[in-house]
Amino acid sequence: MELALLLLASADKIENQQFDNASKSLNLCGFLSSKRGNSVQRVVHYFAKALGERIERKIGVVTLTGMESKGQLLHPEETTVTLNPALIACSLRQPYSQVSQFAGIQAVVERLTSAKKVHFIDLAIRSGGHCIVLMQALANRHESPVELLKITAVGTTSEQKMEEAGVKLSCFAETLSLPFSFKAITIENIKDLKEDMFELSDGEVVAIFSRIMLRTIKPHRGCMESLLGVLRNLNPRVMVITEFEANHCLPIFIDRFLEALFFYSAFYDCLEFNMDPCDPYRMTLEACLGQEIRDIVAAEDDKRMFQHLKIDGWRANFAKLGMVEEELSTSSFYQAELVLQNFASGNLCTLDRNGKCLITGWRGTPILSVSAWRFHQQEQKRKGCTKKYKSC
Repeated sequence: MELALLLLASADKIENQQFDNASKSLNLCGFLSSKRGNSVQRVVHYFAKALGERIERKIGVVTLTGMESKGQLLHPEETTVTLNPALIACSLRQPYSQVSQFAGIQAVVERLTSAKKVHFIDLAIRSGGHCIVLMQALANRHESPVELLKITAVGTTSEQKMEEAGVKLSCFAETLSLPFSFKAITIENIKDLKEDMFELSDGEVVAIFSRIMLRTIKPHRGCMESLLGVLRNLNPRVMVITEFEANHCLPIFIDRFLEALFFYSAFYDCLEFNMDPCDPYRMTLEACLGQEIRDIVAAEDDKRMFQHLKIDGWRANFAKLGMVEEELSTSSFYQAELVLQNFASGNLCTLDRNGKCLITGWRGTPILSVSAWRFHQQEQKRKGCTKKYKSC
């Protein structure tokens, strides 16, 4: 508690531009914290480093833009590819992560009950674990059996990693005797995504899955509008979106700092509860989270890479872009409760309904939102749209 209060005092001094006093407090934070200590010591370690960099920027020690001064912050997708084994290992042990994954796939499956040709578009496939859940659900469907499951993965980096995920999924499909095809779409920028890249066929029912991906898209540059414009033209049956349930875009620094501190403290606490202290995968993921903390705390508004919003913020943005939220069914919540029974720490994971969506958390702190969407007044034909979108 004393260490946390010391960190808060440092942030308050920075807010009031008392940089010398803040530096002294941060030096003590650095001495008392450690990336190998308990969860409080670990989260303070990374926040203290981020605050120290913020001071350097404010007093002019750092002159380069972005995060170049102390090592370039990787694009989130590049980081995800690099950390893939760690992300898989940690995700399997975090109840709120597994809950959101199963609930999201359940929302997709429910809207594909009569579809014989399914086209599943994944905006962040990573290892493809959630695709396996989908494949099992479709393979077990006795009425109106699936004639083809087509998965298209979209990414801006590492086509090789996406192809590797596709090979694994193809092998798994064979064990299920499930007709299957896979395609990876690699683009340099989200503005380069085009409708014809998806190679849609007649009779396909499209479902879109976006898991912790939209946070990297800068809405003020028109990128979000461009992406959703392309997806709208695919006429999807549903778009399921999972994002962090936190607002790290608050304009006042101390408010943003406090929001991030509570959020990541819960994240680190969950890792401590469910994983060994020296687990290399845990430490790798924590270092990655430390980069996110650095981005939120040290970078200025127009330089930050992550745009975390709570579900109400996403609702406001999506409403402007012609999207309508659909209610997650009772079955999705029931599926989430079943998943929790597989975890010794399941009783510490919280499930809450916020309007039509599901919020999963840890010890009462919201972590992830899972919501389902459709596009308002969708065009029945996929061709002929002439709407122009701003460049990114």
